[in-house]
Amino acid sequence: MDMDRDLTIQQVAELTGLSAHTLRYYERAGLLDPVGRAESGHRRYAATDLAWLDFLTRLRATGMPIRQMQEFAALRRRGPATARKRRLLLEAHQHAVRDHIRALTQNLARIDDKIDYYTTLEAEYDSSSGQDDADDTPTGARAGAGADAVRAGSH
Repeated sequence: MDMDRDLTIQQVAELTGLSAHTLRYYERAGLLDPVGRAESGHRRYAATDLAWLDFLTRLRATGMPIRQMQEFAALRRRGPATARKRRLLLEAHQHAVRDHIRALTQNLARIDDKIDYYTTLEAEYDSSSGQDDADDTPTGARAGAGADAVRAGSH
C-alpha cells in the first residue's frame, strides 16, 4: 500500500476513530483539503491527511468550535504568511482550554470532598449501627437520612 495516497475512507475512519460521514463533512466544511480520488472516484487519503486529521481531532476534543477550526484551516491553506494569525488563534484556544481545565480541577476537588465526607459518614453510621456491606441501600435512602442531610448542610 502506497502511504502517500492509498488509504480508503474506511481505512482512515478506522485509523482516526472518525466516521466516514465525519470525514466527508470535514472535507465539505473546508476543514480538510479536497481529498485525492482513485480512477473509480473513491477518496484516497495521504499520510499528510492523517496528520492533519489528528490535529483537527485534538482541536475538536479540546472544545474548539467548528467555525474556529474552519478559520484555522483557511489560514493554513494560505501558507506561512498566516503563521502569526494561526499562532494567535491557537494561543486563544490554549487559554480557553487551560481555563476549562482549572474549572474541571476545582469541580473535581469538590467531588473528592463529597466522597470523603460520605466515606466518613458511612463509616460512622456502619460502626454505630452494626451495619456491614451486606446492606446495599444508599445512605440517603435509609430512615433518618433526611436529618443527616439537614445537619450536614450541602452534603
